[in-house]
Amino acid sequence: MADPKGFMTTPRREATRRPVSERLNDWQEVYPGGPGKALLPIISEQAGRCMDCGIPFCHTGCPLGNLIPEWNELVYRDDWQVALDRLHATNNFPEFTGRLCPAPCETACVVAINREAVTIKNVEVAIIDKGFADRRVEPQPAAWHTGKTVAVIGSGPAGLAVAQQLTRTGHTVAVFERDDAPGGLLRYGIPEFKMEKSVLDRRIRQMKDEGTNFRCNVEVGSTITGKQLRDRYDAVVVATGATVPRDVEIPGRGLSGVVFAMDYLVPSNRASLGQEAPGFIDAHGLNVVIIGGGDTGADCLGTALRQGAASVIQLDHNVEPPKERASHEPWPTYPRIYRVASANEEGGEQVYQASTVEFTGDAEGRVTGLKVIEVVRENRVNTPVPGTERVIPADLVLLAAGYTGPETPVLDQLGVTLTERGLVARDEHYATNVDGVYVCGDAGRGQSLVVWAIAEGRACAAEVDTYLSGSSKLPRPVRPSDVAIAV
Repeated sequence: MADPKGFMTTPRREATRRPVSERLNDWQEVYPGGPGKALLPIISEQAGRCMDCGIPFCHTGCPLGNLIPEWNELVYRDDWQVALDRLHATNNFPEFTGRLCPAPCETACVVAINREAVTIKNVEVAIIDKGFADRRVEPQPAAWHTGKTVAVIGSGPAGLAVAQQLTRTGHTVAVFERDDAPGGLLRYGIPEFKMEKSVLDRRIRQMKDEGTNFRCNVEVGSTITGKQLRDRYDAVVVATGATVPRDVEIPGRGLSGVVFAMDYLVPSNRASLGQEAPGFIDAHGLNVVIIGGGDTGADCLGTALRQGAASVIQLDHNVEPPKERASHEPWPTYPRIYRVASANEEGGEQVYQASTVEFTGDAEGRVTGLKVIEVVRENRVNTPVPGTERVIPADLVLLAAGYTGPETPVLDQLGVTLTERGLVARDEHYATNVDGVYVCGDAGRGQSLVVWAIAEGRACAAEVDTYLSGSSKLPRPVRPSDVAIAV
């Protein structure tokens, strides 16, 4: 145990973000020097708050089963190398989860029963960022090669995890990515202020040095077919994510200026990196309305504010979450409480219990506003409140209502079966109905968290390794049938 009285005597503290007036003028991460560096002055005392409890529920809160009490104590004792080793023992990419995961481990923390949880996510990102800064994160190439080949379709967190695990085992792995650089939504879907692309690039360099091959600007389904992959490789892993956006069937949907969130975010992120950005929409001077209260909506909010939008309103049909746990969401479940993203600190307005009735437009077919109505939740159904209709002016409407499933052309070519939800069907070994074809991450699970994508990628790698080699020593942190804390 780090500090036996730490959880009682030391209050929870987090790194201070840069002033809003400063960070709205650039695209850098909101923490000075990145979150890991910003946390170093207080990291030892915060790690010392860990109780090293007899039954560490934080393990069950995390799909990866991170060894949280171990690396908390190691950080407290200033043993950064062993802490890094224990962190990497369960998580290929803690620099991603430390920035992007909503930390279900913290809501399962035993300290959180009656105090503020240990800053687990903060300690995690400090360990890995310091590891990279000190040049202690090195390639781990395989000692020998099996002669077996694997094609991974998609280079998001699930695809990267399965690829790294199989490459280190000795298989020859090629990752196919339709964009010009690896990373999937981590590359162009996540704004710089949330995770700078240098964080992604340094991990990709490690993977390349280990032997993973990346085939960018290759869209499986058109540039190369699913059948060709099956013929060329001993195994194929579908890790395309669930990228089909959820649309809304509302009058006026076809008006110009009503666009999906990713059709706005991807070109905006490219532009912030100084790249060519086909389809770029500049929110400068516009009244922006975002439909959707999740992470993608917050990304749109922070982006529009940095572009100089005249106003930004984020609509959510749900009731405003409480500040503390509701009685029906007891510890250690992941509660729906009010959480403030960095973008919410920067400006904009959040409107709850609002449902869009109609998009209004001008004679040229451009959107000019949204007619919304207040709703109340009754028996799991949103019921409109008569007499509460109003019109919100809007020059740009961003649809950030989530995703329905994976795109289908490559799935049709591979011949895999889909579920009723449109996801790739799989058994408890991540295997599809087609021999040698596996699926992991959102393509099989549905829209979920980055930590689940990595966990499924690691587990899928063990199953593919078993298929190719007869057995495997790779860990299997989760199975598709595992019941975990809902997030």
